[in-house]
Amino acid sequence: MRIYPEQKDSSVKWLGNIPSHWDCKKIGTLFTERKTKVSDKDYPPLSVAKIGVVPQLATAVKTDAGENRKLVCAGDFVINSRSDRKGACGVSELDGSVSLINIVLTPRSKWNERYVHYLLRNHTFSEEYYRYGRGIVADLWTTRYSEMKNILLPVPPRTEQDQIVRFLDWKVSDINKLINIKKREIKELEELKRSRIAHIVMGADYQHQKPTSVSWVKTIPEDWKELSLIQVATEQQIKNIGLIENNLLSLSYGKIIKKDINTTDGLLPLSFEGYQIVENGNIILRLTDLQNDHKSLRTGLVTQRGIITSAYTCLKTRENILPEYLQIQLHVADLCKVFYGMGGGVRQSIGFKEIRKLIIAIPPIEEQEKIIDMINEIDTLTNSTIDKIKEIISGLEELKKCLISDVVTGQIDVCDVEIPGFEFEYELSDFSEDGLENEVTEEED
Repeated sequence: MRIYPEQKDSSVKWLGNIPSHWDCKKIGTLFTERKTKVSDKDYPPLSVAKIGVVPQLATAVKTDAGENRKLVCAGDFVINSRSDRKGACGVSELDGSVSLINIVLTPRSKWNERYVHYLLRNHTFSEEYYRYGRGIVADLWTTRYSEMKNILLPVPPRTEQDQIVRFLDWKVSDINKLINIKKREIKELEELKRSRIAHIVMGADYQHQKPTSVSWVKTIPEDWKELSLIQVATEQQIKNIGLIENNLLSLSYGKIIKKDINTTDGLLPLSFEGYQIVENGNIILRLTDLQNDHKSLRTGLVTQRGIITSAYTCLKTRENILPEYLQIQLHVADLCKVFYGMGGGVRQSIGFKEIRKLIIAIPPIEEQEKIIDMINEIDTLTNSTIDKIKEIISGLEELKKCLISDVVTGQIDVCDVEIPGFEFEYELSDFSEDGLENEVTEEED
């Protein structure tokens, strides 16, 4: 690879120099805006995410937009105009409909669609695009077509666009293969960790075993007790009356995390008085939407006082069991799909009443402490290894991002590069575009 021998100043800050034979044109001369309103009944809903334009994701916030949606045709470039969705865009391979927050662009001439996809998804254009926006706060910062149409884009000859696409497809595929190998390593480590933890927490290493009524294992150590959930925990329900607490918590990917109570992303209720107060040591169970069992991460241990949606079940342990031990055993039950399918109704939801008779295996407190220590050690070692692999993935992602940007903006000349035969490999997607489970809010119930 080399740089183009003859270059010119594009007079555009985000582009810098471009090849002398490339044009530089405004978006408004290259694309028209498609504003046709349609119904999602006639045109299937699409999601505009960081992975591109795809059939509506299961995690998408459902609305009753009806006829109030925008038409998308195959070949259109769709971009989410909100700054908190930065990088959510792509060329659609499908006919469908999107929410009005998205801008739909139709090419005026015969661009290579993949070149447009690479060009308008690269990070340098993304920064320029949002620089043209306006708003009061970052999360409400919006770019309109009337503002973005004056952005200048590089326009190489069509034959060169085709070569750029062939080159990038080849190199991006190679990088994706490496990323996918690392992602599979993480998945295997996570599965190994879960398997080992389940083995330890249920006492499978003990020599003397007995048959058990615990539904997710066949045997437990013969000196362990069997008690129902209500004998080891009670349901705690403390409403946040008077807004005495404002430390907002969320159950996300099996962890209780802190959230910004002042966020403006539209997913939180008008008042937090209906939320419940939780304490350090409480166990949270998400027993809603049991039919959407994409990943079994329905339990979490609270480590700080705060508030969380009352749609979740909050448990307070009794003196005969450690909170950490009970949470892990319930997590193992969740992995074994014990809660899945137990609910009824449209949302497939249950509560403490439906699970209070679950049989729990109870070792002596001293053994619970030893088990927790062993599990923490496994967790620490595994997470340390996973963090190192994630650093490698991050480096590969940065390499891919910079390569795409340099090639589509003419910083690197790939015209004479011989492209071998290859089969394109996409990067493995996470659970959702953010890799996190969605929070259930009071407004959604």
